[in-house]
Order: sequence, then structure tokens, then C-alpha cells
Amino acid sequence: MEQTYRLVISCPDQVGIVARVSQIVAEYGGWLTEASYHSDSHEGWFFMRNEIRAESLRLSLRQFRDVFRPLAEEYRMKWHVSDSMEKHQVGILASHASHCLADILHRWHSGDLYCNIPCVISNHDNLRKMVEWYDIPFYHLPIDRENKEEAHQEMMRLLQQHRADTVVLARYMQILPSWFCKAMPNQVINIHHSFLPSFIGANPYQQAYERGVKLIGATCHYVTENLDQGPIIEQDVARVNHRHSRDDMVRLGKDIEMNVLSRGLRAHVEDRVIVHGNKTVILE
Repeated sequence: MEQTYRLVISCPDQVGIVARVSQIVAEYGGWLTEASYHSDSHEGWFFMRNEIRAESLRLSLRQFRDVFRPLAEEYRMKWHVSDSMEKHQVGILASHASHCLADILHRWHSGDLYCNIPCVISNHDNLRKMVEWYDIPFYHLPIDRENKEEAHQEMMRLLQQHRADTVVLARYMQILPSWFCKAMPNQVINIHHSFLPSFIGANPYQQAYERGVKLIGATCHYVTENLDQGPIIEQDVARVNHRHSRDDMVRLGKDIEMNVLSRGLRAHVEDRVIVHGNKTVILE
């Protein structure tokens, strides 16, 4: 894997942004290996993601931040630049279902998902053997009505202990408290087994079956205080008809959930997601 620096920008749109950014990168020998842009004419906002070959730049990452900062201030940019070799630390929360967790662990173990997984936390114990096979610490943290706050505080402590900068809810069937969501804005990723905004909350496949839908889907989104209403990262669907039972929908839905969650997580760890309001721009 070639080392690059990922420069991600969003700012009010105006003439000259691409030229000025390209000029400052070229001034210090930067070789662009990837460049993506999007201009939202309705909101007057501009989005950019550049990958710079690290060995070409005559500056360290810290020095590049220093020389880029005045330009960022001039254009009122929200921006960051990161090293592609610095892996995200992805803590995973799971409940009883194994399919999304198993898929992420396999992709990580095979090298298809470039990140670290320092821990898995679950309110059930049935996934322990699978997680520990990968030599990943597993924590069983039961949650009931009497201890929800205490359990979530312990969960946050474990995530901080393992320096997790990203949290994935791999079919974790508990609602996180608002303080947890505020502590990690745009860092907690959920897979909802429905094509949001339809059928929010619990048991969406039963809701879909009762409505006689012709499409079922899954949605990967960031978690906010508002249940199942955070910025959407990725979605997909499968076609169904009157012959499909609820169990058929669940079976088909599991495949969609795995793929959508993995694609959304990959976009996040590759710094391809820019959140703007309650929407995202994904710069492929």
C-alpha cells in the first residue's frame, strides 16, 4: 500500500479553490494520485478530497498543515489532512446476531479493510469464541433496565482504554444515550436493517412484510441523538414480491446489511465521507 496524505476540505464555494489548493501542493513537490471534487450549487458549498504521494512532498505532515492553514482560513475551510498509513482504531459493538461482525472481522483479517480492531464489546456472550479466534479482546457487558447508564459508562471507558476513534454498531440492538453520541460525533457507525427513512426502529422486516413492499434494503449511517436519523453513508436494496415470506426477507436482508456496512466503514476509514448538515458527500 502506497503511503499518501489525504487532504479533505469543505467550504463555501467560490472561484479559484481548486487552483489555489493545487498550487500550494505543487509548490512543495506534491504529486496528486487522486483528486475528487463536488460543488453543491443549491447550497453554495464545495467539497474536495485529494491524495498526495507522501514521498513526493518536501514537507512533513506537520509542516504541511502549518503552510496550508493560512489558505484554509482565507477560504473558511473545514479541513483535515491525514496519513493513510495511520490506521483507524475501530471498536465494535454487537449483540446476538453474528453476520455483520463476522463479515467485518473477515475483511479485516484478509487485509481488505485497512484498520485496527482493538476490541469487541457485546451485551451477549455467544460471539466470544468467534472474536477471540482472531485474537481480539472480547468484553461481555450485559445491559438491562437497571444498569443501562452504568453499562454505557463502562463501555465508553473500554473504548477509550483501547483508543477507539471509530465505533461500529454491528447489529448492536441497544440505543446509545445522547451523551455517548455527543462524545463521538460522526464517529459511531450503525447498520439499520431497513432502507431508511422507511421502517425506523425495531423489527423493520416485519413492518416491511406487513406493508407488502417490493424492495427491502439496509442503511449505514452515523449515529446521532435522534434514533435512526443520522447522516446516511451507504444504502442498498433487493427486490422482493408477494411470494417472499418474512424469513425470506430477513435472509436476503442479511446479505445487504453486511455489504452496506462494510462499504460504509471502508469509506469512513479512507476519509471519503464529508458530513454536511444531516447529509454526507462521499468522494469516491
